[in-house]
Amino acid sequence: MYSVGVFGATGQVGGVIRSILVERAFPISQIRFFASSRSAGTKIEFNGEDVLVEDAHYADFSGLDVSIFSAGGSASKVLAPRVAESGSYVIDNSPAWRMDSGVPLVVPEVNGYLLAETTSKIIANPNCTTMVATVPLKTLHDLYGLKRIIASTYQAVSGAGRLGVDELQRQLSTRSDELSALTFSGQAVEFPPHHVFPGTISGNVIPHAGSFVDHDTTEEIKFVQESRKILDLDDLGVFVTCVRVPVFTGHSISIVAEFDETPDHDEAIEALGVTPGVRYDPVPTPLQCAGRDEVFVGRVRIDPSAPRSLALFVVGDNLRKGAALNAVQIAEELATLGRLS
Repeated sequence: MYSVGVFGATGQVGGVIRSILVERAFPISQIRFFASSRSAGTKIEFNGEDVLVEDAHYADFSGLDVSIFSAGGSASKVLAPRVAESGSYVIDNSPAWRMDSGVPLVVPEVNGYLLAETTSKIIANPNCTTMVATVPLKTLHDLYGLKRIIASTYQAVSGAGRLGVDELQRQLSTRSDELSALTFSGQAVEFPPHHVFPGTISGNVIPHAGSFVDHDTTEEIKFVQESRKILDLDDLGVFVTCVRVPVFTGHSISIVAEFDETPDHDEAIEALGVTPGVRYDPVPTPLQCAGRDEVFVGRVRIDPSAPRSLALFVVGDNLRKGAALNAVQIAEELATLGRLS
């Protein structure tokens, strides 16, 4: 039984972490919730009990065995070392520690062995899109030797937090007859103003996620850097375009992967179907994967013009496997390894 802390407990991902801890019956002797001063002093129900939310910046962290962070990068930079110094393992959902050479970036199904080897008390959780992609890609790499990835993402608005969800909900309130006019006559439709995304997201597709850094976005840079680190392939060729779509939950990725060896279509599908954490479906969709732990994979094809390439479509719940579930799985693995005692 372990003393568990959840940082950012009142946030969108924090709520999913709380639910998954209960669903998976993580062995908890004490649960503590931490958030900013705005939420400190409130109470959150957890497994039939009301738990006081503590101010993360002024709390005493002693006694914690494992702490799951979903409090943002700036808070993690300040708080994670303090919590780790108190003796707790820190599993961090933010980008703050992912590319730190001394911190393992872990997807348990892919590189969980790092948890037995690391001396770091901080463990990084990958970006939600990268995490969804690397689970099936690891299986294919083991079979054929991964050489290059070209990907396009279709990312849900929940990836931008509650404000992104709220913005889509407001814009969806636009009357259906107005949308019909747009569809059939090309007339302009007045949507509620956009603030979170660079354009109207309802009824639209925006080739932008994160913020621009030169010609790429931060989401695209994360995908490139993190996929190389997770798969332990420093020279892996990666090119990605990240796109925001009017879907509430579930990130989708269209991937064309190039290999050293020629892949076999049926063998690849069979291998993906028995990969832990993967579910094969001919036509995977975000609605299908919402609330599910598995990464769904389908539309597996070989390009006749590039026989060493394999196309696949990958979908995962960005709040579960893409964030909260992976963090809890890391905590479970640390417990199994005896590293929390």
